[in-house]
Amino acid sequence: MKTILHFLIISVAVWGLGLAYFNLGISVAPWYMALVVGACLVVINFLVKPVINILTLPINIITLGLFSLVVNGIIFWFLAKILPGFSVNSYTAAFWGALIISAVNWIAGKILKSD
Repeated sequence: MKTILHFLIISVAVWGLGLAYFNLGISVAPWYMALVVGACLVVINFLVKPVINILTLPINIITLGLFSLVVNGIIFWFLAKILPGFSVNSYTAAFWGALIISAVNWIAGKILKSD
């Protein structure tokens, strides 16, 4: 149940980033593509992200964990390249989008663990 709620929170955040109000250079064409992006982000965070964190551990130690923000931006940009209805104009937009998604992900994790 927590995973489904986590997925919905991330999907709403992705859909919110795609709105013209933020103007970050991120667009989500149909509304249901936000659900697909949210599902992909949840799967990547649960399965792929721990492996990437272990592989990039030395550079994360040197940069005091800031390199993980770069990795999040690369994952966000990669999803924009492979999903047809989701587009990100530049890496800077992907970085800021991933930063916002990471903050929402962290807050959702804190809220969901309190149960």
